Amino acid sequence: MAFSGLLGAHARTGIAVLALGVATAALAQSQTTASPESPAPEASAPGKRPLNLPENPQLFGTTLPSVVKATALVNGDVITQSDIDQRLALLAISNGGAIPADQMEALRQQVLRNLIDETLQIQAAKADKIKVTDADVDKTVERVAGQNNQTAEQLAAFLKSHGSSIRSIRRQIEGEIAWTRLQQKRIESTVSVGDDEVKAVLDKLNASKGADEYRVSEIYISAAGDEAKATATANQILAQIKNGASFAGYARQYSEASTAAVGGDLGWVRPAQLPPQLASVVQSLKPGQVSVPIEVPGGVSIIALQDARKVLTPDPRNAVLSLKQVSISFPKGTTRDQAAPVLARFAEAARTIGGCGGADKMAVDFHGEIVSSDDLKLRDLPPALQDIMLPMQVGQATPPFGSVEEGVRTLVICGRDEVDPSAPTFDQVYAQLNEERVNVRARHYLRDLRRDAVIEFR
Repeated sequence: MAFSGLLGAHARTGIAVLALGVATAALAQSQTTASPESPAPEASAPGKRPLNLPENPQLFGTTLPSVVKATALVNGDVITQSDIDQRLALLAISNGGAIPADQMEALRQQVLRNLIDETLQIQAAKADKIKVTDADVDKTVERVAGQNNQTAEQLAAFLKSHGSSIRSIRRQIEGEIAWTRLQQKRIESTVSVGDDEVKAVLDKLNASKGADEYRVSEIYISAAGDEAKATATANQILAQIKNGASFAGYARQYSEASTAAVGGDLGWVRPAQLPPQLASVVQSLKPGQVSVPIEVPGGVSIIALQDARKVLTPDPRNAVLSLKQVSISFPKGTTRDQAAPVLARFAEAARTIGGCGGADKMAVDFHGEIVSSDDLKLRDLPPALQDIMLPMQVGQATPPFGSVEEGVRTLVICGRDEVDPSAPTFDQVYAQLNEERVNVRARHYLRDLRRDAVIEFR
């Protein structure tokens, strides 16, 4: 969030983070394929009789509609249609204000599923005497509003004007806090990591010094006997990602690999640790790129390369930066030709900015805004900006970037500290292993809550 604010994102950016963990992921729900055809009935065997199901069964009573539009009762707690509609509006904000009409119903069902999980999490925390106060929620609301240069009251008005409500966000915040505290109480205290496990990780790192490593994410679609259908689904997901959808969001929702819950993140891996089909593709990608669907045993994978490095080897992209951003905006309706003279002067001012001290004067001269950010890793910037800023020195500014519609900005490097590529500390490795195990147990815990829940659709 810090850097998206530095780059001048709209107010909807902060809201999108809260909207749902799978905000844009659910947009592809209508494109997922149906399950494979059921296998033929087995022949009769001792103690086993066929079901003899009729081809055209006569139904008695009221059937549940294929698309549930009414409210739901989750262990007695009501999820109303308004709850669903307001969460949908949050997703519309995060998606730039538009949700394709042909995907609305599928997205509605995904929102309902997330609200059910959220309700189960809040109920489980209350049953364990965990209380989330209004003051706890207020702090997060104020932080989100502040990240978008708004007060909590302004954020509430913004949400209302877009068909959502501050109540919807507060409810989601309550669920996140409750679930985090429940994990701390019920799960973290039961997880243990041995010293020998940490030492083994450190020894492995030191032994692999200089080796190529890649930070990889994967979406895996099982073929289940129909490779063509799996490939078609993967291509549909890829099209959404190319249009700006979240890779991690789609991985959470649709990947059938064990890494789905962490957005498909495989962590840092070496090519030898990957299946041969994926290893060759990973080595051909640049950070930020996404592969085409790749046939692998049992299904199809889409690979995203987040980053690349050489283990424990100096890398200038590990540099920690202090930046100032100078941004300018144009009145609504301004064309590129109309803005051209101002953009030319802005570009020249950036080229001759004369150090970070000149950023403030530049902002005044162009009636722009200035934002500062410290302790930001170069490798955490978008890949295109990394390439621009790698050779830059302290006091230099990037060429202006952005758009006439959303604003144009330049980044000035005020400080640059190189990082020693030493191995992580014992405590850092311990914390990572511990977090991974907590996440696995948390997923199992939520699965058990779903199994035990009494859920009625009305």
